[in-house]
Formats: sequence, structure tokens, C-alpha cells
Amino acid sequence: VTRKIGFFFPRDYVDCVKINQGGSPNPYIIEVEGMERVFGSLLKFNKPDSATDILNIYENYKFTLPKEVIAFGNDPAGNLICFDYKDREENPIVVFWEHEDAWEKDELMKSEGITAEQAEERARENVFYIADTFTEFLDKLHD
Repeated sequence: VTRKIGFFFPRDYVDCVKINQGGSPNPYIIEVEGMERVFGSLLKFNKPDSATDILNIYENYKFTLPKEVIAFGNDPAGNLICFDYKDREENPIVVFWEHEDAWEKDELMKSEGITAEQAEERARENVFYIADTFTEFLDKLHD
């Protein structure tokens, strides 16, 4: 997975996903920008036939998500919970990506006549901070 995505996952996440991949947490509510959101489930590893396999999600969203944002979970509404490696290659933060109003970056460039850099900035408008680490993210989950 690391070779195809290009990033190393944090150790606390790797330890968790080895046991709980595809699992749904309880409690499962997380605050994002003052709104309650639901953490649906962790994505799966090495399940290429699954719509929730981490590589399938990566391939499906790599043209829409900002470059350094890698999904590791989802919510029931089609949004993603991700690691953001921008300026934090060793210790990514946890962010929420909202799919509403998200466009493929190439489509943005064509339809609005903007540069790749501007399309990348626009893609970041749908990314919202949750926690500094995966463990902190889990600690913030509540009923």
C-alpha cells in the first residue's frame, strides 16, 4: 500500500487497522468545525474486491482530494476521514474531507481556466482539521 500511495502510515493507525480494518467504532461521533459528524468505518487493506479497500478509495479519489490527503475512513454520507501529510510527512494530521462541492482538479482547471496550483488550493477548501494524531482522533470520538 505504501508503495502505491507514496506515504507511510502512522504507527498508531497501523496497529489499530491490523485488528480493526473495516470496523466501525463505538462511540462514533466526532466534532468537525462545530458540527457533529459520524465516523462510519475504517477502510480495509488487501481487499481489492471491496468498495471500501484503501487502494480502491485512493484510486477513485486521487483526482479530487488534495495531493497529500489520504483517506483511511469514511462516514455514512460519502465523506472521508483522512491523513493530511502537507508539511507533515512524518506525522500527518487527521482531517475530514467533505464531498459536497468537490470537483476533480482537472475539471476545475478546464471549466474555470485555473492553474493546477489554484485547483489544488480549491481542493483544500473541502478539508477540515480534526486532530494532530490518529490516537488523538480516537480519543475525541464520543456518543
